Amino acid sequence: MYDDADFAPCAICDRPARTRVHPGCRERLADNLTALPTLYRQLAYTLTPGRRGSDGRTGTRHAPLPCNAETLDLRARGGIEGVVGGWARDLCERERWDLPAYQSVQAVVDWACAILHANIGILCDEHEAIRELADEVRQITGQAVRITTGEKPPRRIPVACTCGNTLRVTLDTAGIRCPMCETQYGHSEALQLPIAERRAA
Repeated sequence: MYDDADFAPCAICDRPARTRVHPGCRERLADNLTALPTLYRQLAYTLTPGRRGSDGRTGTRHAPLPCNAETLDLRARGGIEGVVGGWARDLCERERWDLPAYQSVQAVVDWACAILHANIGILCDEHEAIRELADEVRQITGQAVRITTGEKPPRRIPVACTCGNTLRVTLDTAGIRCPMCETQYGHSEALQLPIAERRAA
């Protein structure tokens, strides 16, 4: 048996955990880092509108754009590369490791995901911004998955913070911070907030 002293809020989701990061959160971060290099390559097949989804239709009668802008953003510098590359460089600087001189975006994505995954223990145990790291990786992975599978984005539900501000959450929201009162809500806490009332226009 464990008493309350054995548990503390997870640094990612705020659920009680015996380690700094809940095992489920650590596993999801690891899974996303494993999936991103493959997703990056798969996105190349969705650059042309009309190839996304299972039926091959664009859903519009107008002529499609010459390329899928959302896919282009994810595959360009600053997209997937910007997220994982930035966190990987941050890790290397903290640990005083040499940075490789990769030129291609794909090479940076492969390297960054590999080094973050290999050092996930250090990140979960020590990095003060592990919540932000996990959230950014989760969001960009979800975005890439939706594009490659043709899934619709998850519906955002307006909920009311205790200060009265309206926050928008999804069923897979790991956590959210209110920008007005700075209150941090974990996954279960965010989903238990009351639905925000619609304001008259």
